[in-house]
Amino acid sequence: MSKAIDALAGMVAGTNWEALPAGVQRLARLVLLDTIGVILGGSEQPEVARLRAGLSAGAGSGATVLARGWPVNDAGRTAFLNGVAGRAIEMCETHGKVSCQAAIQLIPGALAVAERAGRNGRDLLEALVTGYDVAIRLGAATTRRPLAHPLGQAGMLGAIAAGARLRGLDAAGIGTAIRIGGNLMVTAGYGNVVAGATTLNAVGGMSAMAAVNAPELVLAGFTAQHDAIEQTMTELLSVGFDPAPVFDGLGTRWEIAQVLFRLRACCNPIYPALDALADVLARLKPRAEDIERIDVETYDFAAGLGVQEPPGHFGARYSLPHAAAALVVNGHLGYASFTDAAVRDPVLTALRHRVHVVEDKAMTARLPASKPARVTLVLKDGRREVGSVEDDRRVGEAFDEAPVRAKYRELAGLVLTDVGVAAVESAIERCEEWPSMAPLLDALRTGGRNASA
Repeated sequence: MSKAIDALAGMVAGTNWEALPAGVQRLARLVLLDTIGVILGGSEQPEVARLRAGLSAGAGSGATVLARGWPVNDAGRTAFLNGVAGRAIEMCETHGKVSCQAAIQLIPGALAVAERAGRNGRDLLEALVTGYDVAIRLGAATTRRPLAHPLGQAGMLGAIAAGARLRGLDAAGIGTAIRIGGNLMVTAGYGNVVAGATTLNAVGGMSAMAAVNAPELVLAGFTAQHDAIEQTMTELLSVGFDPAPVFDGLGTRWEIAQVLFRLRACCNPIYPALDALADVLARLKPRAEDIERIDVETYDFAAGLGVQEPPGHFGARYSLPHAAAALVVNGHLGYASFTDAAVRDPVLTALRHRVHVVEDKAMTARLPASKPARVTLVLKDGRREVGSVEDDRRVGEAFDEAPVRAKYRELAGLVLTDVGVAAVESAIERCEEWPSMAPLLDALRTGGRNASA
C-alpha cells in the first residue's frame, strides 16, 4: 500500500536543481515572482489587513509577512497570513489540466520555512518544483466531490512536501509528513464563491501553515497510518483515488511546465466566456450605453456564476455578469475592476443587469475535454454579434511571460515603490544564487512604501 506516496517522497528528496530542464527552471522563477506579486496585492485587502493586525498581537518571531511594514511573526502564522493574502484577489496561478492552485498554497509556507531554517535560494526552488509536482499528481489521482473546492487538499499535500524538504527531512520523513497531511486536509465548498464568502481564502492559508507544522510533527516523532492519503481520498474528503497519474512521467515530466498564469482577477471557469466577449467587443467597439443585452451560453459550472448583484469584491470575482460589464466599461479585468468601489459603480451595476447567463447542456456534455462558451452581444440599434470559443484560450496559446511580469509589477506596486518592484524582480531572477532568503527580504524592506501610505 501507499507506493504512490513513497514514490513522490523519493522524488522530492532526490531532485536537484541542476537536473531540471532550463525551461522548468525559468518557469519556477516566474511562478515565484508571480505568486509574490499576488501575495503583495492581496495583502492590501481590508479584511486581510485586519486579520494581520489581529494575529500580530503577542506574535513571536522567525519569518516575514509580505505586507507594508514587513512585520515579523512566527513561521506558522506568517505562512497562514501570506497564504490568505495570496488567495484574496483570485489572481493566483492554476494548472492546465488539474484544478489545484498549487503555488499559492505552497510558496507562503515554503518561504516561511526557508527563512526560519536559513535555507538558500536553490533549496527554495527545488522545493517549489517538487512540491508542485506532488500537488498536481495527487490532484490528478483524486476524484473530488462535486462541490469540494480544491483548496486545502492535494495542494496542501504539495505544500507539506515542500516544507518537509526545506526542513531537511529525508525521503522517509517527507513521506510521513505527507501522510500526516492526510489528517490535516480541509474541505471548502464551492458555495462560498457565489456567496462572496471570503472565508474560502483562509483555506489557502491553512495549506501554507501545514507546510510549516507537518514537518515539525515528524521531527517530534508523530506518525501516521501508511495508507492515510488513500483512505482520506476515497472514504473521507473525496470519492476516489487512482495512483496511476502519480507514476506517469514522475521525475521526467514536471507539472509546473503546464502552469496557467491568471491575468484576470476572476475565477477560471468564466475565462472562455470572457474570451468570446472580448472577440465581439473588438469587432463592434460599443460603449456601455449602446448595449441592449449580453447573452452568455456556457457549460454548467460557469453558468452557475451568473449572479448580477455580487456581494462585495470577492463575490464579484465569481460573477460572470460583473466581469463582462467590467470588460466593456474598463477594457480590462485586472485588480482595479474587482474592488468594492467597482462593485458599487453605477455604470457597471446597470450593465451587469443586462448580462444573462444560461447553461447549454451540449456544452456541458463536452466536459472535461473542453470548456466552451458562446456570447451574443445585442446593441440598441439592432446590431447583433456572436462570438464563440471552444476552450480556455490559455491552454493552446504560445506562452508569453511579458504579461505575467506586467501583472507582477502592477500588484507589487501597491506595496512597493517602482525601485522596490524592480529590485524584487531582479532578485528573483538570481534566486538560485541566494545564500539565504535575505536578498529577497532586503529588496522588499528597502523598496516598501510607507506602512500607512
